[in-house]
Amino acid sequence: MDVEPDTLLIDPTQAEARITPRTKAIIAVDYAGQPCNYDALRAIADRHGLRLVADACHALGGSYKGRPVGSLADMSTFSLHPVKPITTGEGGMVTTDDPNLARRMRTFRNHGITSDHRQREQQGSWVYEMVDLGYNYRLTDFQCALGLSQLRKLPGWVLRRREIARLYDEAFATMPLVQPLSVRPDVVHAYHLYMVRVKSQEIGLSRAQVFASLRAEGIGVNVHYIPVHLHPFYRKRFGTAPGLCPVAETAYWQLITLPMFPAMSDADAESVVVGVRNVVSKERKV
Repeated sequence: MDVEPDTLLIDPTQAEARITPRTKAIIAVDYAGQPCNYDALRAIADRHGLRLVADACHALGGSYKGRPVGSLADMSTFSLHPVKPITTGEGGMVTTDDPNLARRMRTFRNHGITSDHRQREQQGSWVYEMVDLGYNYRLTDFQCALGLSQLRKLPGWVLRRREIARLYDEAFATMPLVQPLSVRPDVVHAYHLYMVRVKSQEIGLSRAQVFASLRAEGIGVNVHYIPVHLHPFYRKRFGTAPGLCPVAETAYWQLITLPMFPAMSDADAESVVVGVRNVVSKERKV
């Protein structure tokens, strides 16, 4: 399934067209920190009796039509890896308002056992049963303490990310060869990532050369991401190949991720802009 060309988010029309009797859920990825079109996805899911799952790992602190990320799907998943909006060192979390899903997830994370040691202590009981296959996916207490302390700082961090994004947006509005992704007016973008499409052919360089030139300018750029269906595992296991998702593939060869983190100063952001301008203008000899 391909993505929308302007936002690189899941295309609801394509999602519905690919539903089969085997489909169990729609999984939407809030790429870069922008929430997907959840009203459209919810309508499709309800129409076909499907669950709606949000991969909201990039979008913690964002919102869609006034509703916070984490409340937009049947389940919303978050990563707490060190590079994500908040961290516990590793691990993750899932939010849901469905008590049955919550119960099943608590059992799943606890070896498939129906109660944990805290519950048994409160009940004065030693009895527990394993009722399903599960794993040890429990965060430790000190990881949770770290996550809670970071959660209190999240609003300020997201605000700063949005300020940096605004500086970038204003600067790149005057650089026609550098195009940020589109942002819909009904969302609060969390800006986990800030990426631009670079029209490298018009600059006279490949994307790899643009990447190397920006690194030479001292800018810690990156690329997010190689399309999933082009990874060797999926190509071998499912027979995927180039051409399956042409919009995502075209974007992949254009995208450059620029530095974005709350501790950046305005001067840091301006240095990034100057470096990008240097690469674009130098290679075109403007």
